[in-house]
Amino acid sequence: MLKIRLSRGGSKKRPYYTIVVAESTAPRDGKFIEKVGTYNPMLPKDAVRVTLKSERIAEWLKKGAQPTDRVARFLSQEGLVTWTASNNPKKGTPGKKAQERAAERAQREQDRLDAEAAAREEAAAAAAAPAPVVEEAAAEPEVEVAAAEETAPE
Repeated sequence: MLKIRLSRGGSKKRPYYTIVVAESTAPRDGKFIEKVGTYNPMLPKDAVRVTLKSERIAEWLKKGAQPTDRVARFLSQEGLVTWTASNNPKKGTPGKKAQERAAERAQREQDRLDAEAAAREEAAAAAAAPAPVVEEAAAEPEVEVAAAEETAPE
């Protein structure tokens, strides 16, 4: 399958692209069939950033070459192709494994919160329970006093 696509040139952080017709299996900057234009993104937007050989591109399109999305944008400005923005509503959603990891993380967090709540309830119950223990301790000396009184008269 033939593609009309960008081939990167230029130096690091200074890109310059040539628009080429190439086999889809060829490397990005590798072997191509024909050079049909250029694109210089470093130029200001009001300057001519894209140059195209419209006649040659039209011929390649008739032969079945498919433009990439970026090149289709350039060609639509020339009127060679109709380009519409693609809609991918699932673009930002995480993958299956990431969703599983998030579910596991949420479950661990919920378990931790449940354990903390149970610990708080136990602490509250323990705080309420010592009050009756104090009453029992106070009741025991009275019993001892009563027992002491019984032994004293004899």
